[in-house]
Amino acid sequence: MHRKNSIANLNNTPTKKVNILMVDDHPENLLALEAVLISPNYHLVSANSGKEALKCMLKQDFAVILLDVQMPGLNGFETAKLIKAREKTRHIPIIFITAISQDMEHVHQGYSVGAIDYIFKPFHPATLKQKIEQFVKIIQNHEATIIQSDKERSVELNDVNERLNRATLNLRRTEALAKVIGETIIDTIVTFDEQGFILSVNPAVKSMFGYNAEEMIGKHIVMLFLKMNGDNEKHSSFSIFFSIKQAVGKVIESVALRKDESHFPADIQIGETTVEEQQIFVCTIRDVTGRKQIEEVKKQKLTNMEHVVKERTLELLQANEKLQKEIEERNKIADHLYVSQERFRKIFESSPSLMAIFSIEDGTIIDVNTSWVNFTGYSYDELGNEKIDLQYFVDESNGNLIDFQKIIRNKKISYKAKNGEIRAGLLSTEMIDIHPEPCTLIVLTDITERVHLEKEMYRLDRLNLIGEMAAGIAHEIRNPMTTVHGFLQVTRNERDNLPMEIVDLMLEELNRANSIITEFLNLAKNKVSVKMKQNLNTIIEAISPLIQAEALRSSKHIILDLGKCPDIFIDQKEIRQLILNIALNGLDAMSTGGKLTIKTYVAEQSVILEIKDQGVGISPDVLEKIGTPFFTTKDSGTGLGLAICYSVAERHHADIDIATGDEGTTFSIRFNSNHAV
Repeated sequence: MHRKNSIANLNNTPTKKVNILMVDDHPENLLALEAVLISPNYHLVSANSGKEALKCMLKQDFAVILLDVQMPGLNGFETAKLIKAREKTRHIPIIFITAISQDMEHVHQGYSVGAIDYIFKPFHPATLKQKIEQFVKIIQNHEATIIQSDKERSVELNDVNERLNRATLNLRRTEALAKVIGETIIDTIVTFDEQGFILSVNPAVKSMFGYNAEEMIGKHIVMLFLKMNGDNEKHSSFSIFFSIKQAVGKVIESVALRKDESHFPADIQIGETTVEEQQIFVCTIRDVTGRKQIEEVKKQKLTNMEHVVKERTLELLQANEKLQKEIEERNKIADHLYVSQERFRKIFESSPSLMAIFSIEDGTIIDVNTSWVNFTGYSYDELGNEKIDLQYFVDESNGNLIDFQKIIRNKKISYKAKNGEIRAGLLSTEMIDIHPEPCTLIVLTDITERVHLEKEMYRLDRLNLIGEMAAGIAHEIRNPMTTVHGFLQVTRNERDNLPMEIVDLMLEELNRANSIITEFLNLAKNKVSVKMKQNLNTIIEAISPLIQAEALRSSKHIILDLGKCPDIFIDQKEIRQLILNIALNGLDAMSTGGKLTIKTYVAEQSVILEIKDQGVGISPDVLEKIGTPFFTTKDSGTGLGLAICYSVAERHHADIDIATGDEGTTFSIRFNSNHAV
């Protein structure tokens, strides 16, 4: 009859609202679900993420969870795993709703994490609503069953209470059972009176203390203890007994004393009761040697751990200090880099040379300075990120276009400005990397004005040189002409046959004038040179007997040091004249016994001819005028020998260098490698 009344009350219980949790990171999807499921019987709760859904489940219970699969952060599968891992929420039904993947793999994954259904978007509203209603009914029936079970459990508890009341009548039997337990328990149980005298002990006292039960009866309880509370000092019997009585209802640590005077750590627990108006104490003694050993091991491990932590902390502090130093060093480097960048920017912008940064990959100009804009006439907008026109930059030595992907050092070029003007400059380039694009730094020094000035100076020098040469030619030719003119005047007046001596003298003077004119013509720049591929050593070996004979006449020596040289384009006659002029000048500059060395070798892809004498050297004032036509230090010289040598070198694109000192003079003729074969 009681069970029937309970079921009747359950059926009369009013229905309460059911909580439904909707989880989706798109608010529009939540609004769509709310529009489908709205009902006075439902309490709809929305969550925008898996994390927010878990927070909602901590606050209230839910009958059903509608869970989106694809969400940022925790996705639907991960959120479902966390829900099923919690004991309180593991039984809540989960319905996955997704519009992303309909593969069976994802469906199986949804069921594997605890879903009871898997719905694809777009879903049918009526179908979803009916499914939710069925799940809600299942939950309501489950809750009704729980309520019914609770009421039935209450009835059972009443029955138990009645049985317990009847059990109190069997207290004697319970005491007997307690005695059995006392005899079988491994802990020592001692009862003693108010004065501390032992009334009874259980059999465990034999194995723990070594005493028989009969030996203990009537003895004082303090005989079993050395000290209390784990103190190092040994306590008096009175203090031990006082501590035992004060420990009623507590568990305290002590050191127990065996019959053989050995001791061990023990936990004691004191209980108190009154039997027939007599106060009785029950003491339970437990050997905790094993526990203490474990605690000691743990303590040792803790000490070791503290030591390790201390060492690790020290290492971390040292690493932190090192890191701080590295950070400071990096900051210094960064500051220095910033200063360097600012310095480079100022140098770049304020440099009088034209400077530009050229991208090697796409051939565009990344940046130019103000001088570039001023000299070329192009604005920043016209140059920025535009491809550089290589036809505007020409190598003056060969007329080829400049390759900005190679390193160049002070190459003389011509470039074209915006207004069409062709300007001259010295070009240098350097390869650099900019984040991390390979680029070329172009530095162009405009020398247009200097070139104009040099041309003007060259023109004036030529006029001056022409004047000096005219005076020299007039002086050199006038002397023989004066002699011939005088003799002809004498012949005109006397009308007699001239003596042969006078005729020979006039012919000699005319030949001298013709020789001066011939040597002077060798200085002409437009003289045609017949150049052929031939070896310089072959020419030297051919004329060496002539030089050797001239040296022997004055008791001097010739040394040939001819290295292996490639063939070059040269005019044999002109090179013979150059070698003879310099070699004979070297022999004239030396005293008896001197040595003249003719040496050839290759250096830096150039063929070098060196002619070295052991004379007294050339004075600075004479060195400045060497190569000037009609300048000579000899009494019978014309002053055209070295001038002809310089003219020959120029026609062969060669350079003449002079090194002189007290130990002699060295003439070095460097033939350009571009003309070597």
